Amino acid sequence: MENHVITIDNREKITVTEVADIDNFDEEEICANLKTGGLLIKGKGLHIQMLDLGEGKAVITGEINSLAYTQKKDKSEKGLIRKILK
Repeated sequence: MENHVITIDNREKITVTEVADIDNFDEEEICANLKTGGLLIKGKGLHIQMLDLGEGKAVITGEINSLAYTQKKDKSEKGLIRKILK
């Protein structure tokens, strides 16, 4: 198991490593799949500034109000980004 890192700058910018996919997103909620489970980011005016699935890194800006880890999804379920890229 590899470690992931979450860095939050002044509740306005969050950098997450070990990102495998983004399931869904809007301006108030982003659901990211990490290699070890899920991460739910809630806030206002959220924007995915950078997403590099090859590197496993995401940078999100906006007003960040909360983060929560979620259960890892079944591998048969595909994320939105993967569906678009295929």
